[in-house]
Amino acid sequence: MTYFMFLLLGGLVVGLIAVASNPTPYFAAFGLVVAAGVGCGILVSHGGSFLSLVLFLIYLGGMLVVFAYSAALAAEPFPEAWGDRSVLGYVVVYLMGVGLAVGLLKGVWYEGSWVVVEGLKEFSSLSGDVGGVAVMYSFGGGVLVICVWVLLLTLFVVLELTRGLGRGTIRAV
Repeated sequence: MTYFMFLLLGGLVVGLIAVASNPTPYFAAFGLVVAAGVGCGILVSHGGSFLSLVLFLIYLGGMLVVFAYSAALAAEPFPEAWGDRSVLGYVVVYLMGVGLAVGLLKGVWYEGSWVVVEGLKEFSSLSGDVGGVAVMYSFGGGVLVICVWVLLLTLFVVLELTRGLGRGTIRAV
């Protein structure tokens, strides 16, 4: 199980580097899907099956629609892929940074800190994320409203940034 977790965490780092290396939105969307899918796999392996399902459906279902719309507005005739020199330079720098961080933290990292939620209770009849769902719906109403407003603001910011000089249907002829 430890090797599987290392594989998932490595996939998460690769997906995040694929997004952060600043290729065109077409290729960054694939890195975003990989990072979200591997992150959900990490949550499932630690007992958060409902949370990972919510993350996968909401994040990939909602935010990638906005991402695809903004990518359609920012269409480029010659998109930069991961094999281009500028993007490959960013990938190498990010991989060296991750390698440096792993080298510095190798002696102080404790592998036993990744404990499954059910391992903390000896006699539990419910999964660990069921209690979290109840707390999220009972005390998290205000945070849910704030998150909705933040996502709406993000939608308008992304659409305003990708709009460019054209004003859509209201532009002067």
